[in-house]
Amino acid sequence: MNNSEQFTPPKHIVSAATIVFNEQNEILLIKGPKRGWEMPGGQVEEGESLKDAAIRETEEETGIIIEGLKFCGIFQNVSRSICNTLFVAHAVGGTLTTSEESLEVDFFPIEQALEMVSYKNFRERIELCLDEESQPFYIDF
Repeated sequence: MNNSEQFTPPKHIVSAATIVFNEQNEILLIKGPKRGWEMPGGQVEEGESLKDAAIRETEEETGIIIEGLKFCGIFQNVSRSICNTLFVAHAVGGTLTTSEESLEVDFFPIEQALEMVSYKNFRERIELCLDEESQPFYIDF
């Protein structure tokens, strides 16, 4: 690279989402203003680990505190340069609370939760996180 060429750093988005179970084996979902029902998650901040981002996003969007995170896999949107990491965890505290990113928040039986999630490939993400035999997975699209 000569001096006339300017280095442009890559612009990737890395996010972390979590399938959270309560003691009744129900899944935590949020209803977002744009995508409808989905699992809590969001962008990883600079200097933050993937697990810490998953924990923070879950608490920010739902009020629920989680522990026991297990990495499940990655969905990569190649054309938009987005890598979404997926975890499963268990709720250990907190109180269900909405936020700007979550108009509604609640736990739902697994089958009902899967029927409620309709945005793009989000249902497939949850299904793969529920299927331990498929993990770890890497899906690019």
